[in-house]
Amino acid sequence: MATISAQHDQEKIALEQGNGGSGAPSLSSEENFANPTGIDEKALVRRLDLKLLPPLTLLYLLSFLDRSNIGNAKLDGLTTDLHITGNQYLLTLTMYFVGYVLFEIPCNIVLKRTTPKLWLPTLMLVWGIVATLMGVSQSFAGIVVARTFLGITESGLFPGVVFYLSMWYKRTETHYRVALFFSAASLAGAFGGILAYGIGFMKGVGGYNGWRWIFIIEGLLTVVVSLLSYLFIHNYPSTAPFLTEPERAFIHARLKHSSDATLNEPFSWGGVREALGDYKCWLYGLGFHTMSLPLYTLSLFLPTIIKTLGYSAANAQLLTVPPYAVATILTVIVAVLSEKTKKRAPFILASTSLAIIGYILLLTTPANKPGVSYVGTIFAAAGIYPSTAIVLSWPAANVSGQTKRATATAMTITIGNLGAVLGTQLYRPNTSPRWFLGHGFAIGYLAMNLVVTSVLWYSLGRENNAKELKRSAGDLGEGEEVRSDADVRWIFQR
Repeated sequence: MATISAQHDQEKIALEQGNGGSGAPSLSSEENFANPTGIDEKALVRRLDLKLLPPLTLLYLLSFLDRSNIGNAKLDGLTTDLHITGNQYLLTLTMYFVGYVLFEIPCNIVLKRTTPKLWLPTLMLVWGIVATLMGVSQSFAGIVVARTFLGITESGLFPGVVFYLSMWYKRTETHYRVALFFSAASLAGAFGGILAYGIGFMKGVGGYNGWRWIFIIEGLLTVVVSLLSYLFIHNYPSTAPFLTEPERAFIHARLKHSSDATLNEPFSWGGVREALGDYKCWLYGLGFHTMSLPLYTLSLFLPTIIKTLGYSAANAQLLTVPPYAVATILTVIVAVLSEKTKKRAPFILASTSLAIIGYILLLTTPANKPGVSYVGTIFAAAGIYPSTAIVLSWPAANVSGQTKRATATAMTITIGNLGAVLGTQLYRPNTSPRWFLGHGFAIGYLAMNLVVTSVLWYSLGRENNAKELKRSAGDLGEGEEVRSDADVRWIFQR
């Protein structure tokens, strides 16, 4: 059935149907979902959260840790020991995202042909091995190859988990879960700074410099968790061992009532063309594109940015913790507020504006006031992460038709990560210590995000109003189930 974003819209549709004469389709809202089984829905959802979210969040935390710890390793002597120039270092960052972008869709195809319980831990095992081997690399070429394969092996996790969660939760519930899952990215930044600080004291152990131990220890941690994850990652509701048969049937009924997740919709090129021809799908992609550049430049270059404010390498590692800690807290708070209010765009605009203030501080603060610039890094992180979490979950809530939604999700992530590819080339050594090029691009992209979000907010509202006029005129849609977001009964979340 249609996912309705506001109660008054639901009531109005029901009233219109009641006045529409016999034969009109009977629409129900998620809030009015009949539950004759006696199963406590809220308690069941909480149990799903406890079973599914912690292991998935741990996987993403380690994924983000293994992709971003190269910034910590750089401070501990990576580029010096391997005689890597500044521009060569930027190339190692770029090659990660080249592999990531190229293999996102193939990895998701493999996920659908296998199972999450097999595929997700296997991906993690392979990228953990690659991350560990970076610690024994002896040349620039070795680091480039390792980073490329790291991008390939990590590419299937985020889109795979977003698809996986859609098989368990109602569409109106996915944003909060995706946001909690994504909060692991900022948590990884804080965790990575603490780890890098401690591991830095291992310099000389086994004849290895500190940066090598960063890769080895964090990579081996990923390998160990990947082996355990074969035990705690579950497949889909129909086979999950922690559910009873009545609970499985109940979850299936919830999903059927909420979205098209349970429909047996075969792949169709028509659905692909619909996504490619829908301007909103391109805007979702541009929304993530305008966030991915500041997101990844901050995560990759924050230790270096803080060090050039005048702090020692060890202190810079520790000082990366507060920005990420604040970002983690705000990501969760904004996710809760967005879910409760059923609003998306206002929270993106507010969070992105906070990030812009942070970059303004970084761009304009004199060099003799490093404390003010440091506050700018906190504002930047605190704004970027909450906005990105909402942007990534937006198309999953608004696009209907399984093939169209799968295509729209792939478009969002692929278009978005092209911004990361560009961002890895912006913090060039000759722009240190003020980093005008990188900070300037970040603030420009964030400003573009305000524009894209505003256009989407207006466009979705305009389409909702047009549908409301059609319903008022007696057009109540065809069929009992809503299979397309073009249906007059479909209300976009904005």
